[in-house]
Amino acid sequence: MIQEIAPELLDIYNIREDESEEQQIKTGRLHENRILGILLKYYLEGKKKVTTRDVELEYKKYYKEIARSTISTYLNMLKKEATLYKERDGRLVYYIFFEEPPKDIQPFWFTRLFCTDPAYFNRAIYFASLYSIADVIVKNHLKNGNYDEVVMSFKYFIGIIILLILKNRASKCKLCQFGKREKYSDLLELLNITIKDRTDVLSSDLIEKFIKKYAELSLFGGHQIGIEKTELEMIEELLNFSNVYKKDMEFQIMVLNRRINSRLLEKPSLKSEDLESSKQKAVN
Repeated sequence: MIQEIAPELLDIYNIREDESEEQQIKTGRLHENRILGILLKYYLEGKKKVTTRDVELEYKKYYKEIARSTISTYLNMLKKEATLYKERDGRLVYYIFFEEPPKDIQPFWFTRLFCTDPAYFNRAIYFASLYSIADVIVKNHLKNGNYDEVVMSFKYFIGIIILLILKNRASKCKLCQFGKREKYSDLLELLNITIKDRTDVLSSDLIEKFIKKYAELSLFGGHQIGIEKTELEMIEELLNFSNVYKKDMEFQIMVLNRRINSRLLEKPSLKSEDLESSKQKAVN
């Protein structure tokens, strides 16, 4: 999907640079931070009881895989610290937050304990699923308007939301004690350019709604996804935006295409010796 909405980000949108993992320092704190982040992702989905197996399966989706015994060790350490508590159901052992994760807290303090990668990427995946069935959503919910135009506009809006989610994610990684700040600063700079290219002729009020509502975690004031009633309300609102602003979308896409073509033309041509060298490399 990134290939379609922002191909310039294809190789870097999911970049992770963790100094602790590379240098083998503070790895205990790093594992705790990541495990709590996975529990947070489940918590935001409405799943408050999590097994060691659940954490193991999620961990290798987002991070370099570690042994199940290591995950179990850190879960028990978090239990001893009273961050989590255990609940047994037959042979199954569940881990649950002793206290609810904090809300309306400054991200700097939040990222001291929780890795937000799983929650943000899961949110991006959720909106990517809406993007993939945009034609079905529009067909089932559109009450008036041009079908093809609204599908195009709906997908464009979803693309913007996903780019803003990735931006919000990178902004938290920049604050993380384990991350390389300069790497995430570079990623944020490119994301800002990418988003500006795709939104600069749209209403600033409209984009502000996306930033605060759909592209941010509920912990930081965003929309709670995954609840059936609010999901239907969200889809209706997005369809309404897509219908009302479809002409703005068309103009924005035209401006974006012109900008991309202009940048391609501005790229310096290869000198003759560079061209020969390139040809020789291709032959080799």
